[in-house]
Amino acid sequence: MIRLTAVSLPLDYESMPLSRFAAKRLHVPESVILSCTLARRAVDARKKDDVHFAATLDVTVSGDEVSLVRRCKGGASLYAPPTYAFPVCPPPSVRPVVIGSGPAGLFAARMLAKAGAKPLLLERGAAVEERAEAVRIFRETGVLRADTNVQFGEGGAGTFSDGKLTTGIKDVRCRAVLEAFAEAGDAPDVLWQAKPHLGTDRLCRIVKNLRRKIVEDGGVVRFLTTVTDLIVKDGVLRGLRLRTPEGEEEIACDTAILAVGHSARDTMEMLIKRGVKAEQKPFAVGVRIEHPRTMIDRSQYGRFAGHPALSAADYKLSCRLPDGRGVYSFCMCPGGVVIAAASEEGGVVVNGMSAFARDAVNSNSALLVGIERADLQSDHPLAGVALQREMERAAFMLGGGGYRAPAQLVGDFLQDRASTACGEVAPSYLPGVTFADLRDCLPPTVAQSLKAALPVFGGQIEGFDRPDAVLTGVESRSSSPVRFLRDERGQSSISGLIPCGEGAGYAGGIMSAAVDGIRCAEWALAPKGS
Repeated sequence: MIRLTAVSLPLDYESMPLSRFAAKRLHVPESVILSCTLARRAVDARKKDDVHFAATLDVTVSGDEVSLVRRCKGGASLYAPPTYAFPVCPPPSVRPVVIGSGPAGLFAARMLAKAGAKPLLLERGAAVEERAEAVRIFRETGVLRADTNVQFGEGGAGTFSDGKLTTGIKDVRCRAVLEAFAEAGDAPDVLWQAKPHLGTDRLCRIVKNLRRKIVEDGGVVRFLTTVTDLIVKDGVLRGLRLRTPEGEEEIACDTAILAVGHSARDTMEMLIKRGVKAEQKPFAVGVRIEHPRTMIDRSQYGRFAGHPALSAADYKLSCRLPDGRGVYSFCMCPGGVVIAAASEEGGVVVNGMSAFARDAVNSNSALLVGIERADLQSDHPLAGVALQREMERAAFMLGGGGYRAPAQLVGDFLQDRASTACGEVAPSYLPGVTFADLRDCLPPTVAQSLKAALPVFGGQIEGFDRPDAVLTGVESRSSSPVRFLRDERGQSSISGLIPCGEGAGYAGGIMSAAVDGIRCAEWALAPKGS
């Protein structure tokens, strides 16, 4: 197979055969091309008068591939797709347990089930409670049109996720994850998008299908089940104590994959008390910023904004301030909404999401400031959690209760004054915002860094620091502030307990978490002591 890179495709290329573009690059008649598939496609908008797609094509030909590659003089190479095969291991005598059903937990359980290990997947959330409320919120915020028919999965995982599948890691397991998502959601586009995006509406169906596969292969899923303690003997995991709707329960267990996510603070505290070794991990906090989607589209696409072949535009911004502190955009949601993401009473947390169509009125992203060890003023592993909680409770108070979020216009934020009303940009957060001064819920260093960075970003995207852009706080859960240590076999300081995914400090998004889930499943089935 020949891989062709940096192939320029017009925005309306879908009306033409891809083989035509491959033949032109290889300098051969189109009849020589036996097959041509799209491997990757990205928008190239560096020149606003020539917005097009930059593609990677995988091609088979009837001639000598080696000589064709040599003649092409760049942008062509012989290519063999990487493959991943889960190691063949005998099923364990005791059913392995996966704690948590986010991307790390789901993929760990999926691979264990495929290997015949019949895992027990524990989900502390409800099976059906979120569906009607989620649909209501999506429709009221414009994420879904009123006539859109949505069938949500039966569990809480993924309900309020944007479904971004971008990652910076290079791992052969990535392709296996993408293929699983594509199959579960009938979403082949994630296999070739440069920035794959499932959308909340598709992701909910995908989660349900992934879970169904686990059950079909012998796994068991239990909802409303929380791990409250570990049963340990001589440093080895022997069982788990659970809280269920029927009461307290103990189960035997010598292998547990801990994939609880970055917000399971009660579980983190239990693990520290149990002596599981952990350390502070770099993280970041900040706010969400909202602009009109049409403004972001124009800034990125120029006169091509609104072209039917182009989805809502995204961006990625970062700067290093004179004091060395970094500020950056994160989890950018084109045509999306700001959502509530609190997991504790008396705290306000915001996040962002988009449906697959990405056609809501606003676009938003997190604006985050890196937190350093000196900011925490404590060596305790959960000092970062304490800072997050302090911010979230201050945001709850500033919002006036009822889980309303505090909000401020960029112009007022830059002028050190509280806001009283919105301008052209209407905040999308529900159950609503209370205009205030966000400095009252942000650490001073974070507020100062955001104030310094906004004009810098305004120089990169025209209108980014427009006075009526809306800041909503607080975005405190971008990543876990703690890492539970594991050795080269994945084992924590308690043998048999395998920390996994974002909550354990080993991932930073859906893809990296899913990959880590597969990796942890491999460790879980490895012979003891190997």
